[in-house]
Amino acid sequence: MTGTKERIDDMLRRAKTIAVVGMSNKPERASYNIAAYLARNGYRVLPVNPALTRVMVGDSEVDCYPTIEAAHQVAHIDLVDVFRASDAVPEIVDEVVRLGIPYLWLQDGVTHSEAVSRAEAAGVVCVENDCIYRQHAARIA
Repeated sequence: MTGTKERIDDMLRRAKTIAVVGMSNKPERASYNIAAYLARNGYRVLPVNPALTRVMVGDSEVDCYPTIEAAHQVAHIDLVDVFRASDAVPEIVDEVVRLGIPYLWLQDGVTHSEAVSRAEAAGVVCVENDCIYRQHAARIA
């Protein structure tokens, strides 16, 4: 399911700190560019990738965390933005629900209806198979 306009407006307005799960250190990757975009637009970005320890987010090199929980210990996460394969979503949902993170965003091509249903049943507001950059940019244009 993609989010409704009101749901997306609310998520983008309320979220201040975003964990980017599946963050890449490669400039040609969507996660790299979207994380930089989010940082330039006032969000605090916490990269999550167990294979990386530091990564560029915009003009700054920042710590990269192995898990959402590790990032959440540094700063309260409002939204988890997922750039992982769909089969990774159930585990991510488990962590989001356990940590009480209010918003989950699954990027283009990332879907898992069963896991999203579990997240929503636990009170997590979800957007599935949509691009946070595209939605944000459309609202500030």
